[in-house]
Amino acid sequence: MSYYKRDKRAWLVLSDGSVFEGYNFGCEGTTIGEIVFTTGMTGYQEVLTDPSYYGQIVMQTYPLIGNYGINTDDMESKRSWVNGYITKEWCEEPSNFRYSKNINEFMIDQDKIGIWDVDTRAITRIIREHGTMNGAITTEPVTDELFEKIRAFKVEQPVQKVTSQHMGWFYSQENRANHVALIDYGYKHNIRRMLLKLGCNVTVMPANTTIEEIRNLNPDGIMLSNGPGDPAENVQIIENLKDFIAYGKPIFGICLGHQLMALAMGGETMKLKYGHRGMNQPVKDLTKDRVYITSQNHGYAVIPESIPESVGVMTHINLNDQTCEGFEYKNCHAFTVQFHPEASAGPNDTGYLFEKFTDLMERGQQGCL
Repeated sequence: MSYYKRDKRAWLVLSDGSVFEGYNFGCEGTTIGEIVFTTGMTGYQEVLTDPSYYGQIVMQTYPLIGNYGINTDDMESKRSWVNGYITKEWCEEPSNFRYSKNINEFMIDQDKIGIWDVDTRAITRIIREHGTMNGAITTEPVTDELFEKIRAFKVEQPVQKVTSQHMGWFYSQENRANHVALIDYGYKHNIRRMLLKLGCNVTVMPANTTIEEIRNLNPDGIMLSNGPGDPAENVQIIENLKDFIAYGKPIFGICLGHQLMALAMGGETMKLKYGHRGMNQPVKDLTKDRVYITSQNHGYAVIPESIPESVGVMTHINLNDQTCEGFEYKNCHAFTVQFHPEASAGPNDTGYLFEKFTDLMERGQQGCL
């Protein structure tokens, strides 16, 4: 790949045959991925560095991106995981005392291809009407061969691509009672930050962690993180999770962790037409009879009817499309949510769920009775 030129033409090509002409930013070349859109007005750095976007070309529906630049503090992982990036406009001269580079410089550093000055409203309408589809960003000629590659593209084993390969230890206090095993399916760093802020010690463990490794660690609770891809593809991870449940420690799952927990409990998941991505998703907590605005990033959902009432109850529901947003399991001190209570970036309304998790650990509750 070569580097950005202000007047370099680029094309966004969709699998339905649609082609949009714009300008290139970031690196030049061709990249293929699943086209998704996110509605956040801010939080673009968190989007670019969220492992849940692995294999996807992300489009921002908000028209101006990059006005506060990129800084080293707001990274949700060590690198960017998107396959490409689409904006209406991007800001060359950010205004923020924290910023260290603009979004174009970041894209070049991360070897990512972007396109701007395309009709993001029209593209969003296509995805909303026809559903998520594959596409490509290219600065090269659009050929029939490219269309074939777009249609053949598939994200394979994404959790294995983004997970930590080795355990990592993070301590807020020595000899702290609450020690959390954070299972990394592609976790956002703010999950770890939230746990540390609440005084927990955290050990980040790879996605393929076994029950023997959990027993050796002897944590007070297990956190199941967010991550990319189709949850049902993670067959061995789901089997391992069944062992975690039987082990008998409090469990808290977020996003992909929520879906994997449902599958381990005998439930089913489905792919949404175009997913939920942004910071303005209204969710009702059925246990509190309150509505919260939440940050979300997912393309799959749990089918609540697939889980018997004797096993668990739905605790949260999305008010836009009535999909399942949370579950609590009977005879288990285990609960999960589809949205992101760590909310980086986004509203902090549902941060109380982390306190619920720490309360379970402090009371010494066992995961399954």
